[in-house]
Formats: sequence, C-alpha cells, structure tokens
Amino acid sequence: MKLLIANGHLIDPAAQENTGMNVLIEDGKVSAWLRPNEKPPEGCEVFDASGLLVAPGFIDLHVHLREPGQEHKETIASGAAAAVAGGWTSVCPMPNTNPVNDNAAITRYMIEQAEHAGLANVFPIGAITKSSDGAELAEMGEMKAAGAVAVSDDGRPVPNAGIMRRAMQYAKDFGLPVIDHCEDKSLSAGGVMHEGRVSLLLGLKGMPALAEDIDAVRDIILAKDTGAHVHIAHVSTKGAVDAVRRAKNEGINVTCEVTPHHFTLTDKFVEGYDTNYKMAPPLRSEEHLEAIIEGIKDGTIDAIATDHAPHHHDEKALEFDRAPMGITGLETAVGLAFNELVHKGIISLERLVEMCSANPARIFSLEGRGTLRPGSVADITVIDPEAKWTYSNAESRSRSRNSPFDGWEFTGRAVATFVGGKLVFQA
Repeated sequence: MKLLIANGHLIDPAAQENTGMNVLIEDGKVSAWLRPNEKPPEGCEVFDASGLLVAPGFIDLHVHLREPGQEHKETIASGAAAAVAGGWTSVCPMPNTNPVNDNAAITRYMIEQAEHAGLANVFPIGAITKSSDGAELAEMGEMKAAGAVAVSDDGRPVPNAGIMRRAMQYAKDFGLPVIDHCEDKSLSAGGVMHEGRVSLLLGLKGMPALAEDIDAVRDIILAKDTGAHVHIAHVSTKGAVDAVRRAKNEGINVTCEVTPHHFTLTDKFVEGYDTNYKMAPPLRSEEHLEAIIEGIKDGTIDAIATDHAPHHHDEKALEFDRAPMGITGLETAVGLAFNELVHKGIISLERLVEMCSANPARIFSLEGRGTLRPGSVADITVIDPEAKWTYSNAESRSRSRNSPFDGWEFTGRAVATFVGGKLVFQA
C-alpha cells in the first residue's frame, strides 16, 4: 500500500528539516520525500495535511499500563488507545505490574498484547531488581533480548548505592539506560505533597525537594563512575535540574524528562484537597516550576513524558492522605505543551518535536524512529497547532478518569496518528 501525506509542513529535527515536503509511505516505511509539485506514484492514497504539521511519531518514555495484574485500571489496549488519541505512536511502560516485569516472559507478553491491539507501539521497561525489591538484580540481558529498552524500579527507587552501582555496570554491558525515580524515601516517607508553606497550611505531611535532589546527585556520581547511561525520570526540583545541567557540562552520560503537570501546576492546586492533584513527585512550589521552565528552555531537560498513571475512581475517591498517587496524561500532554510552552514563546515547534520524538528515540536507542528520513518506520504525528478543543474525562479512551485537566481548554493537538503507515487515530 502506498500513502502520501500531502500539503503539510514537515518538521524533523533529527534530519534538520523544517519544510513543505510531502511524505511518501510504502509498506509501513517512509520511502521518499516529494516536493509539492512532484507527482505521486499511481494508485497512491492521499492524506491531505493542509495547514497541519507533520512530525515523526511522538514517543512517551514513561507510562503505566497496569497490565498484567491491574486491568481494572488500564489494559495495554486501552492505554494504547489513549496514547494514539494524544498523538503518541509509541509508549514505554514501567515494570510496576503484578507480577513485576522482571523477566523475559512478561516483557514478551506486553509486546504481544500491544501487537494484538494494533495501536501504539509498546517498548517495555524492565525492572532493575527482581520484584523491584532492591535486593537482587533482574536478568537484564534476557529482558533486552525479549524487547525491553531500559530498566527501572520506578516508584521503588533502589535505596542501596552499592546495588545501584552494580546495576549500572550490568546495564551498561547490555546497552540499557538505567531510569531512576529519584526519591530518598528516608526523607519523604509518609509525605503526600510538596513540603513547604502550602503543606503547612493544609496540615498535610510534606515530601521535601531534598529527597529528589540527593538521589539525583547520587545517580549522577554513579553514572560518572561506571560510564553507564542514567536517565532521571520526571524531574521536578530546581536542585535536580541544576545537577543534570552540571553533569551534562562535565560530559556525564545523563538524560532526563519532565511531565506536563510539573511545568503547568504548582502545589497551590492541592488547596482543594482534590486527589487528582496528588502525584509522585508531588506538584512543587513556583520556584521549582520556574527552574523546570528554564531547564526546558536551555536544553537541560531532554524529553516530555506523561507518567500516565491510571487509577480506579474508587481509589482516588479516598481522603487525600489515603488516595494513591498519579494522574492520567496521555491525552492532554500535547495540549498542555502547546498552551504552556509553545504559545507562550518558551520553546519553538522544532524544540517541541525534538522533546517528544527525536530525543526520546535517541535516549532509548529506538532505531528507525524519531525521524521521517526515507527508510525510517512510518510512525507519524500530525498536529494542528491552532485547533481549539476541550478535554473531557468522560470521553477519555483510558479506563481511568483521574486527570486534573477535566474541562480545560487547549489550543493545539494531534489530529491524526499513523503507526507503521496505518492511520490509527483521526480527530
């Protein structure tokens, strides 16, 4: 099958292209770029992208798809449906499933479920330690052979520096990035929001920024020692951003990501005790949000990732102290990035595509993705930067509805998503 995405504006930072090229797709791959006046091959189907941006498929480095074990919150199929509706052609699920994705069989199962759904690509992240209990290293080589693209113990960060050092050495041998949710639990234990003036006023136990800062610095020192690639998940503090900036200036192999909620919201939103504003890391104060914005502007922060964390309504309906942490995010991320970053002039369209496509592909070494050069996989996100729309939890494709952005108005969204040359979503 031949498909031409015509009349759009191609933005491909990896290929250093920002032009009005048409994209020709054959057998699931990009076969050529054609100038607007070039005649397409005979029998070619045409997708008219007039007035739209055509970008390499967006890749979310950090999601929770809950399957196996917690399908009442999300399945791989429902998460993939939410992903493509948000413009994400690929997602990388964390291993905190039940059982934990700490072996090749579960890694393969997740990929097979995604293939059966036929929507977004799923590139699983394996556990660092068996059962993510921080003691014995998982079989990283077997998980990589099965399709894992990185390792992490996610919300149960490895507390022991000696084990983390061995994990980095082991992961380096297999070319796997080590992802850490930076949180020193001895400092944050029992906390439910950012420690500061607002937590004091609300009478809620706080999680100090220091808990994230200390772990980030530790990981960077270990990465320097081992030569391993460490990826800092969902940075949320000024200290962590500063630490990554210094590390990059020293040539240490460190990358990081940020979530849309951490560049949009502050801890003041917790004042109504709405549990949809409860997440880990917590929403921080204005000082930290400003540092995040600066890190996005100067290139310290590499990628935007959603940390999509679906929870059943009954769980989120508990008191703030007892409700689980996390929000859904796959369908609102692009809208938030346009509202808070692009339309405010903080970053360019090219930088947005770089943070959602080119850089994620580079960080996880996803060959043939993150670009639309001829020969690459035809994963494509088509965007209308001026589309006005309102997000509704009731219309979400996720099985869960725990988003704080219900009823928010956005300007800019993905209007079509192609995976392997197949149209899997159209607004």
